Amino acid sequence: RVRFAEAVGVLVAEGYGAFVEVSAHPVLTVGVEEAVEAAGGQAVVTGTLRRDQDTLRQVLTSLAQLHVHGVAVDWAPVLGAVATDDSAAGDGRAPMLDLPTYAFQRERYWLDAPPAATDATGLGLETIEHSFLGAAVPLADQGHVLTGRISLETHPWLADHRVLGAVLVPPAALAELALTAAHRAGSEGIQELTLGDPLSLPGRGGVQLQVVVGEAGQDGLRSVYVQSRLEAADAVWVRHATGSLVAGELAVGGGVVLEQWPPVGAEPVVADLDAFYERFSGRGFDYGPAFRGLEAVWRRGEEVFAQVRLPRERVGEVERFGVHPALLDAAVHAMALIASDEDEGGDEEAARVPFAWSGVRLHASGASVVRVRLTRAGSDAVALEVADADGQPVVSIESLALRPVSAEQLQAARASRYDSLFQLDWQPLESPRASVAGGSWAVVGPDV
Repeated sequence: RVRFAEAVGVLVAEGYGAFVEVSAHPVLTVGVEEAVEAAGGQAVVTGTLRRDQDTLRQVLTSLAQLHVHGVAVDWAPVLGAVATDDSAAGDGRAPMLDLPTYAFQRERYWLDAPPAATDATGLGLETIEHSFLGAAVPLADQGHVLTGRISLETHPWLADHRVLGAVLVPPAALAELALTAAHRAGSEGIQELTLGDPLSLPGRGGVQLQVVVGEAGQDGLRSVYVQSRLEAADAVWVRHATGSLVAGELAVGGGVVLEQWPPVGAEPVVADLDAFYERFSGRGFDYGPAFRGLEAVWRRGEEVFAQVRLPRERVGEVERFGVHPALLDAAVHAMALIASDEDEGGDEEAARVPFAWSGVRLHASGASVVRVRLTRAGSDAVALEVADADGQPVVSIESLALRPVSAEQLQAARASRYDSLFQLDWQPLESPRASVAGGSWAVVGPDV
């Protein structure tokens, strides 16, 4: 018998408090720790080397571990002569520095709770149970104003939606805000919605939102627009979406039922979804986990089918939206399969974002997993039918068109938030080479 545990127990009983395993790779340190614990003692246990690690660095790390536990270590072979006071350090000897008497640890006791909104009813407003909106003001002319506030502190998952380096509120969220306004105004849905300046979020602070619905006109339509401004004294309102709502009773039923799933005759495509999103990243779309909900894609002729699932962390938010923006945005990602055909021979690397929505109807809410059917709706648009996990309709979109967006446009949109007389502009200058006299050259600098 080896009697390993018994030997360690005897050493612990005799007062030994440091055990060093001298080997090319530690295999007994765990056994020593267990034996020390079984003997009711305390000891520092370390190895010397570790496989596939820098040998000198690992030896010094093990020595440092012993040193901070009170074991006397002779550092002279590594550091040379060591000065024990500052006055002696000037003769070339390494100074001795005391380690702090406390561990390098930081513990924070404050709760990271989002700021609580004031009860809107106490201010003469109506409360809205929406993640982005908190209050509504019914206007005397039968119009409506819905207000709210968003930021990366209150909605950190929005940071997972970056386009060309900027954190943008997804266009699907703007359409969802218009759908919420339609429901509030008693309208059937969105007739048309055209997006304007992108809604970018600052790294600090928040953005105030307004969704304004006008009174019904003679044609039975209500105007709607979504606008925002930064929380700053000189901030200006920027309009992000303009459109019209269908007046009348809310839609009941409707939509396409997708009970057979996957559809008969549909062939699976996009086997590697990670590579699929990497290609998106190459075009300027850096999607984080909240917006990578695409699970599977199929194709049947010109029809594209997709299954989308919200991340588990976002499922609890679905009741505070008509349809969760991350879910609807991921459903649009499958458009890339149709858009790639449209772009054949063109600029496939351009970043394209949803631009114009037509005929949008919300049939049900609360879905965290959806089935999507996409078909062509013209040369540069697609139609979407979105159903829940049982195939029952959730959202239908008659037409959704995309347009390319550049980094310059995003920069201009961010700059338009500030009402300032100052702006950055680049003036073209004549090339310096035109003023160089010909005939000779001189190289100034070190001879390398």
